[in-house]
Amino acid sequence: MARVFSEVQPQANLRPMLETDLGLVMEVEQAAYPHPWEARIMKDCLRASHYHGWVFEIDEVIRGYLFLSVVAGEMHVLNLCIHPDLQGQGWGRVVLQRAFNLAKTEYDATMCFLEVRPSNTAALSLYQSEGFNEIGVRKNYYPATKGREDAIVMAKSIIE
Repeated sequence: MARVFSEVQPQANLRPMLETDLGLVMEVEQAAYPHPWEARIMKDCLRASHYHGWVFEIDEVIRGYLFLSVVAGEMHVLNLCIHPDLQGQGWGRVVLQRAFNLAKTEYDATMCFLEVRPSNTAALSLYQSEGFNEIGVRKNYYPATKGREDAIVMAKSIIE
């Protein structure tokens, strides 16, 4: 008798972040980064008018998040994080593409900027494959195990 397998696709959702989500968001942050943001920084982002927090859920479980700043038609990706258990499966690309959609539909932004660690080769590869170009370097931007690490500044036009 042949076995029949049905592959159920997970339900992925990006929704506005609430302050009540911060405990679970911090769990993802701390699992993903050796130098995580503090909860107070995230809370401040949620309270500021030009900052926007989004929660990435898979089957209604928080598995990532996105913080954006939007000013004068420019969107800045401040933090895009997927839980380490799910990294390398394309979920970062899903969140990034949804951010581009938000830029167009919610924020009327035409450019997107971000910083990335040169050592984060997976993120760097994702951003390059999505059309970002390096436009500069911020010296000693990120905390690192041994001192500080530079940031590569990247930009992409999001006008179609």
